[in-house]
Amino acid sequence: MGLCRRTWLRWCFAVGLVVLSWLATTPSTLAMGGPQIPLGQMAPDFTLPTNADDGAISLSDYRGQWVVLYFYPQDFTSGCTLEAQRFQRDLDDYRRHNAQILGVSADDVASHDQFCDAEGLAFPLLSDPNGTVSQLYGAWLGFRSLRHTYVIDPEGVMRARFLGVRPAIHSQEVLAKLERLQIQAN
Repeated sequence: MGLCRRTWLRWCFAVGLVVLSWLATTPSTLAMGGPQIPLGQMAPDFTLPTNADDGAISLSDYRGQWVVLYFYPQDFTSGCTLEAQRFQRDLDDYRRHNAQILGVSADDVASHDQFCDAEGLAFPLLSDPNGTVSQLYGAWLGFRSLRHTYVIDPEGVMRARFLGVRPAIHSQEVLAKLERLQIQAN
């Protein structure tokens, strides 16, 4: 009466495909990582350890500057590496717009150090190993950060969000949005 191993594996594979397709097409809080902070509200402050010389960084350290807070799944993976490379490529443009880039993942500080060295990254990466801050921002999927980005104005107010981003073009999308937000603010 039992299923043979091959039939059982096919059944598991089919069920897995159905679940994945449902997650990809359903705008559920699971697929999006959790509740999102409404635009126009204060971004929650936090302090996380970093690979930067400071040892730890708080969001409030950047009051008076725009902040691009981006969450990503893991150091050294292809999409995360491409996304970080693009932010690094555009870093001077962000600086001209009085904006600081902060990357957040569950990786530890040692991994961030190696990643920054390998990719020549000159912006801080913050370690959120338990996903506390990622959860606060709705960018956590149980064991890793999701690829979400938030633009926070100099007063600490959430002005834009990007969910499920495409790493190859994301930095340019964020930079264009930042420019529009700054024009509106003036």
